[in-house]
Amino acid sequence: MSVRKPVIAGNWKMHMTCVQTKQYLSQFLPLIQSTSDDRHLVIAPPFTAISTFAESALGSRLELSSQNVHWEDDGAFTAEVSPLMLLEHDVRYAIVGHSEPRKYFSESDEQINRRAISAQAHGLIPIVCVGETDDQRERGEEERVIRRQVEQGLEEIDPKRLVVAYEPIWAIGTGKTCEASEANRICGLIRKWVDAPDLIVQYGGSVKPGNIDEIMNMSDIDGVLVGGASLDPESFARIANYKRK
Repeated sequence: MSVRKPVIAGNWKMHMTCVQTKQYLSQFLPLIQSTSDDRHLVIAPPFTAISTFAESALGSRLELSSQNVHWEDDGAFTAEVSPLMLLEHDVRYAIVGHSEPRKYFSESDEQINRRAISAQAHGLIPIVCVGETDDQRERGEEERVIRRQVEQGLEEIDPKRLVVAYEPIWAIGTGKTCEASEANRICGLIRKWVDAPDLIVQYGGSVKPGNIDEIMNMSDIDGVLVGGASLDPESFARIANYKRK
């Protein structure tokens, strides 16, 4: 029987200066000293705070993620960050395909796939985000949309060094949460489509202290990708310290 180790990840998005990062970790780290080691704890700060984060969290169990990664090691790619730049700061994970770059910067599944392949080639673990819009779900297209994102975004990706985050776009930052049973169903389908029983599949979308226990008691959900609730150290510590029945 496979044992999938959950990944609890916080995505700070465009929040937190270096000073704020130090303040946050000074409050957060004591709150996870007794957290069970049956889960990974990950935070993705903005690029400018990665170095400060790495220094401040040194020696702790916190793992570091970037919020994106380019597919080239260097070159004329203004505003992008290469895998080599991330590895210099002990970054372990890289979020790719988040709904915001998909929406605001028109990222394609092909680009997302190239980013994920590059991440794996350099020893990073990509956290590949997939999910449908409100309109797509209302039209009953959620399975078709997510399956396309999975098939195109994960081509030639090793599922043993991968995290997939199911993030229904209509539940991100809206206060709406996908019913835990429905999120569980979709996460199970993703694992089936990838044909990898050990694949780690997270849920993301208005995850908060009040719903984390229910989410993490689902059979096919192996962690969460948390936005707003990860910006408060006490809130994210409660999520990190979820309780299973």
